[in-house]
Amino acid sequence: MTTMMMILLGIIFAAVAGLTLAKIKGKSIPTLVIVMLIIMGICFAGVLAFINKGEDYLAYQALRWQPLQPDTIAQYVSQGKIVFVDITADWCVPCQTNKANVLHREQVVNQLDQANIILMQGDWTQPDTVIEQYMGQQSVAGTPFNKVYSSVYPDGIELPKVLMIDDIHYALSLAQPPQLNTNKKDCQGSLFY
Repeated sequence: MTTMMMILLGIIFAAVAGLTLAKIKGKSIPTLVIVMLIIMGICFAGVLAFINKGEDYLAYQALRWQPLQPDTIAQYVSQGKIVFVDITADWCVPCQTNKANVLHREQVVNQLDQANIILMQGDWTQPDTVIEQYMGQQSVAGTPFNKVYSSVYPDGIELPKVLMIDDIHYALSLAQPPQLNTNKKDCQGSLFY
């Protein structure tokens, strides 16, 4: 698909060059046509650059999500693991935005796809008593909800509702054990509000 888009972009700019050359040689070609092709080419190039950032947009499929099991979080933390919890739902627009803009991005996938990180996901698309009880314990009413647990933060670090890539990086760096963590702050709970 990218190759076809590059060919189309090349054709647009070749047409601009050809029409400009023909106009210089005295042909009756409206300037507006050339200007519109240039604008269309620039817009198309912008779209192509946005789509082709050079990252793997399917990398998120490699992540190994476990169903949410709140009772096992403390056990994983005691083993030195970091637990990343994601509560989501298909009908939750901010959840889908967080996935597209952050959680499915290759650099975040690379951060989450580590042997010492356990990924737990609660899919609240359908009613689920485990998720309801967990959210009640967290005093949170709705989605999206993300939290990072570790031995450094056994009660977890709550992330903002609207995620940014830096939020994930920062929370994971804080959650690292003391010998690895140089960013530890004297704080509890949410660091993003």
